[in-house]
Amino acid sequence: MVGEAQALMPVEQALDALLKQAEATPITDVERVSIDNAQGRVLAESLIATLDLPPWPNSAMDGYAVRSADLDGQPLRVSQKIFAGAQPKPLEPGCCARIFTGAPMPEGADAVEMQENVEVLDDGRVRFGELIRPAQHVRPQGGEARAGDEALAAGVRLGPIELGLAASLGAAQLSVTRKIRVALLSTGDELVDPGEALRPGQIYNSNRVLLRNWLHRLGCEVIDAGVVRDDLIQVRQCLAGLADVDLILSTGGVSVGEADFLGQVLREEGELTLWKLAIKPGKPLTCGSYRGVAVIGLPGNPASTLVTFGLLARPYLLRRMGATEIAPLSFQVPAGFSWGKPGKRREYLRARLESGRAVLYPNQSSSILRSAAWADGLVEVREHSQLNEGDLVSFISFAELLG
Repeated sequence: MVGEAQALMPVEQALDALLKQAEATPITDVERVSIDNAQGRVLAESLIATLDLPPWPNSAMDGYAVRSADLDGQPLRVSQKIFAGAQPKPLEPGCCARIFTGAPMPEGADAVEMQENVEVLDDGRVRFGELIRPAQHVRPQGGEARAGDEALAAGVRLGPIELGLAASLGAAQLSVTRKIRVALLSTGDELVDPGEALRPGQIYNSNRVLLRNWLHRLGCEVIDAGVVRDDLIQVRQCLAGLADVDLILSTGGVSVGEADFLGQVLREEGELTLWKLAIKPGKPLTCGSYRGVAVIGLPGNPASTLVTFGLLARPYLLRRMGATEIAPLSFQVPAGFSWGKPGKRREYLRARLESGRAVLYPNQSSSILRSAAWADGLVEVREHSQLNEGDLVSFISFAELLG
């Protein structure tokens, strides 16, 4: 379909359309990977606990393991020392056991008193001065998970915490969704790779580096198609050479202008929709397909690329990989600025947090990537809104958005 909406499309509508397309073409291939190689991947099958965690009752403190019913005010003899990793003997009647954090409880003991609350007598016996309750300072068997519990649900993105939990259950390998294969290409005669000499009218290609690294952090496999010049034959050759990819991600070059060669090829051999979004920066966005392969075209200005990829392409990619949580976490902070110019588009302003307030970079031009390097994240200003300093605004951290 070829077309261009007359009115600006709301951000939510564009995101909903992209997510529906992602859900219609999910990545269904599953592979087993070691937990050392699972960072950032999406869990394809729920992780079921195969053992109780912890597998046996253990001490939460350095102290003394006792049978609480034995305490009658008389000192107790220490019958054994139990370190983490030890296999203790059953607790002898009328005795206590010296025990350390994480060590298994001896059979017959039901509580632990921390070492600070006991008196060790000259003969080595221990006097307990305070009331000790059953289960005090004891981590029960299965307190974290029982064998058969769902420890991690399918669709979870695996980070250090999730992988640590998997390791605690003895899982050396995990079933994850295959990496989505993304062909990344830039369009335009003006683009030059870093390290090359600039000729008049040329600029260095920052978007390629930005997106390639971002895609890797999201757990994608990147096929770098380089820069495609404004030449119809070269555009055809480039697209025809992209074999076995799940998405073509481009920056710049798709419009209704005379140099719209990428758009021309997409119209002839696939599908192309040009959207004008109610977002700033990043109004123009392309969605379509080439020979059955999904295509997303981002605007070429660096800040526009950053915003549209983060808020639209990122959730699309995560959803295709099966992730359940795709929206970046946002939170409310006081504005360290005033905003007296309500607009028709939702604006995402590069800002940093200073003393708990969001302070804007002075130049919010879509061509200024330095604004994002200076910033901690994006402040959302809703359509038709005015703000006074101190008003609450939504803030999306780059640490959240880039992960």
